[in-house]
Amino acid sequence: MVISMLDSRGREINYMRVSVTDKCNLRCRYCMPDGVEIVPMSDLLTFEEITAVCRQASLLGIDRIKITGGEPLVRKGVVDLVAMIRALPGIRQITMTSNGVLLADYLPGLLEAGLNGINISLDSLDRDSYKSITGRDQLDRVLAGLEAALASGIRVKINSVLMKGTNDQEWSDLVDLARTRPLDIRFIEMMPIGSGKEYQGVSNEDLLGLMRCRFPDLREDHRVHGNGPAVYYQVPGWQGSIGLISPVHGKFCSGCNRIRMSAMGDLKPCLCYEAVANVRDLLRSQGEEAVGQILKQVIFDKPEAHCFSRLEDITEDKQMIAIGG
Repeated sequence: MVISMLDSRGREINYMRVSVTDKCNLRCRYCMPDGVEIVPMSDLLTFEEITAVCRQASLLGIDRIKITGGEPLVRKGVVDLVAMIRALPGIRQITMTSNGVLLADYLPGLLEAGLNGINISLDSLDRDSYKSITGRDQLDRVLAGLEAALASGIRVKINSVLMKGTNDQEWSDLVDLARTRPLDIRFIEMMPIGSGKEYQGVSNEDLLGLMRCRFPDLREDHRVHGNGPAVYYQVPGWQGSIGLISPVHGKFCSGCNRIRMSAMGDLKPCLCYEAVANVRDLLRSQGEEAVGQILKQVIFDKPEAHCFSRLEDITEDKQMIAIGG
């Protein structure tokens, strides 16, 4: 059995987020925001290269992979990638984060390929508000994808980011999704990265106070829901749970167990800082073993903590769509 590698501070690193679209390698009227930079496909890792990196990661004890973007479902053949990674020895879980627009179309193939869970990014249930936030009138397609996922029995989580003056009054409608559906609705605090610096987010401390006022019997849910740092709550009698992910007001760096890789091969051990290494050219010139060595070094050198409270120290200048979250 492979034991997960520890970083220099003794944290067990066993989870990697892999982006398959970086900025935008495709123009998609359903899925990508306007104004993103077009990236040549030759700059992106091929699916075989992504699988090779995941294989090396698995040898270091990383056994959970999340496929992200941008929007992963706009990349042709992504279902095949899920199957390729799922077949690797040592990989026991593969999940995906999607905006949900194309989910209903791709869900049967994803299930057959072995996908274990789906996270759907959804910040509003109001059609006009959704269109204003995303730039696309696609809420009906997202909700259809959500219902299809729930009907299939796959693990479903909703990721929502509340922004003051934009959708902060919609939290109760989003929470209500968990009343009659077996899903986790998670509220993620806005992080000061990219365009996130331009918005004022909602503290999960404040949100929890609002929820306790509305649901006096709200109680903490101590069941294991996944791989991340969310703190979960449940209202008795509800099918689903409510999760709070608080990177700003509930710093959880001491327990961070992940690294990230962009679609162009940039390795990031922390969202706060720019990429520390690139495996694309290394893989193409020196092969998998060299990638294994650089992965080992990146994991060992993972920063102690992010610096969101010191904006001047943040070195990551990319948009979240180019990082993979």
